[in-house]
Amino acid sequence: MKYVLFLITYFFILTISSQDLSKLYERVNPAVVVIFTQEAKLESNAGITKTITSEGLGSGFMVSDSEIITASHVVDAAEQLRVQFLDGEIISAKVISTFKSADVALIKLDIPRKNAITIPFGDSDQVKVGEQVFIVGAPFGYGHSLSSGYVSGIVKNKLGTNPFTQSEFIQTDAAINTGNSGGPMFNMKGEVVGVVSQILTKSGGFEGIGFAATANITKNLIANNRTPWLGFDAYPLTGKTKRLFNVPQNSGLLVQRVVFGSVLYKMGLQAGDTEVVIDGQKLIIGGDIILAFNEIEFDLTDESLAKLGELGKDLKTTDRLELKVLRNGQIITLKK
Repeated sequence: MKYVLFLITYFFILTISSQDLSKLYERVNPAVVVIFTQEAKLESNAGITKTITSEGLGSGFMVSDSEIITASHVVDAAEQLRVQFLDGEIISAKVISTFKSADVALIKLDIPRKNAITIPFGDSDQVKVGEQVFIVGAPFGYGHSLSSGYVSGIVKNKLGTNPFTQSEFIQTDAAINTGNSGGPMFNMKGEVVGVVSQILTKSGGFEGIGFAATANITKNLIANNRTPWLGFDAYPLTGKTKRLFNVPQNSGLLVQRVVFGSVLYKMGLQAGDTEVVIDGQKLIIGGDIILAFNEIEFDLTDESLAKLGELGKDLKTTDRLELKVLRNGQIITLKK
C-alpha cells in the first residue's frame, strides 16, 4: 500500500512540475530570439587560400526593446546580424560589446522591437547543484526549442580584476546543441541565471556536459564595462609563439580577422591570410601584431589588462584611438 501511495505521489509531483514548466515556457519564450550571422572566413584547399562567406546560427534574449544578450562566439566576428522573433519578424542588428573569456555579448537592433517582451535576470549566486533549470534556444535551427535538466556544478575562473580574464559558468546536463549558444538558461522562477556557452564533447554532439555563463558575471560585464566592439579577432602571443614572431615585448596580439566596416578595419588594421598549425593551435598568420592601444602596452598581466579595460569603458566611438602594430618587421602607428 505504501508503495502504491509513493507512486501516486511521485506521478502527481511529476505532473505538477511539467505543468509549471509548460507555463514558464509560454511566459518567457516570446523574449527568446534566433540570431543569424554572416562572416568572412579563410578556406584552404590544395595550398590555395581563399575568403568565403560563412553563415552562423545562435540564440539570444531581449533585455530591452532594442538590446539582446547572446554569446560572444556567436557574434564577435560577424559582418551581418539578423534577429528573428517568435512571430517571424526579422530585424538587423549590430554588435555593441563582447567579452571573450566570459563568452557574453550585447547586440542592438537597428530599430526597436515594438511591444517587446523582456525577461529578468536572477541571482546566479543562489543557484545550487541539483537545482532544476531549463534552456530555450534554436538547436540546429529549430527555434524556441526547450530542454531541461539539472545544475551539475559551478565553475569559477575570476583571474584578477580586469574584465578580460573573468569567467564563471554553470555546468548542466540540459541538452545543448549547435544553435543553442547565447540562449537563456532559466531557473524555475522564469529568471535568467545563465547564458548558454559551450559543451564538452568527443562526438561533436551533446554528451551531457554543457556550460552557461552565469547571470551575475554577464550583468557585471555588460552593465559595468561595456567595452565597445572594435571588430577584430586576435590571438595572444607569449613565450614560444612570441619568440617565433619576433615580438619586441612580453606579449602581442596576432590579428586573425578584421570585420569589414568596423572601427579597426577603417583604421587600416590588417588581418592574416594564411592558415597554419603551431603546437596544435590553428592560427591565421600574415596579419598585424598589436603591441599597444593608446600607448598602453598589451601584456597578459592583470595590471596591463585592467588599464585596457578602463580604456575600453571610457572609449566612445568618437574618441581618439591609436594602435601600435608590428607589420612586416616594422613598427607602425594606426590612428582613428
